[in-house]
Amino acid sequence: MSMVSRGPSGEAAPATGAPRPGPANADVRLRTVHVVLPAYNEEESLPPLLGRLAEADERTRDQHALRTWVVDDGSSDGTAQVTRDHDSGLDVTLVEHGVNRGLGEAVMSGIFAALEVADDDDIVVVMDADDTHDVTTIEAMELEIDRGADIVIASRYIAGGDDATAPPFRRLLSRGAAIVFRVALPLDNIHDFTSGFRAYRAGLLRRAVRHWGQRLIEEEGFACMVELLLKLRYGDPVIAEVPLVLRYDRKQSASKLKLGRTLLQYLKLLGRDRLTPPPRRGL
Repeated sequence: MSMVSRGPSGEAAPATGAPRPGPANADVRLRTVHVVLPAYNEEESLPPLLGRLAEADERTRDQHALRTWVVDDGSSDGTAQVTRDHDSGLDVTLVEHGVNRGLGEAVMSGIFAALEVADDDDIVVVMDADDTHDVTTIEAMELEIDRGADIVIASRYIAGGDDATAPPFRRLLSRGAAIVFRVALPLDNIHDFTSGFRAYRAGLLRRAVRHWGQRLIEEEGFACMVELLLKLRYGDPVIAEVPLVLRYDRKQSASKLKLGRTLLQYLKLLGRDRLTPPPRRGL
């Protein structure tokens, strides 16, 4: 795994990224929001998404610093190059997998990279790299963190959320999984278990990494998001949801979701969760 960082000037920077200018009072540290983008063959979707993140950064930089981590999961297109070439002023770090390892490892690599530089009060946001997630939702997520949440899920299935632009088979899978997980899993008041758009307190993730290490995420595909939620539950997190209007109409790349394989992954995950004993001590 290799990392290349580009700071606001667009010039190459150390992998850990150069410090951003702080507020006028040097004693006040702005929280950093780390946005992790697991990407596989997203050369068309990444430029507009990074542009939207740059606009959000410009609008909210008095509230927080924003740093973006693009995890190129062995893409066969120009995903890595368009990330290197991006010059909007956004602080972007490229994390490269030499070969395709799957969504789970891409998410984990991004989280691990962010945690190397994040403080416990920072926020780590994981979202899709295909430009179907509205970056302005991050502001609502941060507000919920400020109100006491440890995990915030961008939900398609609460008031104000919508997934009407997604293909019928994808909607059926996600909605069906949501129903099954709400019945089968020991987590209350969650409507969207499979959303790939979430915000986490960095401190909660760090405690989970200390316990599970490289086993934090073992699922390769879309089930990894449910797996991470199940493992983080042992830290007794406060979980909130904010509405997400999915913009599948902006998607440029081919879908990576394989219906049969994903269903099997969900079933295996449920079985493993039933059989795996909880940690001896809380996170």
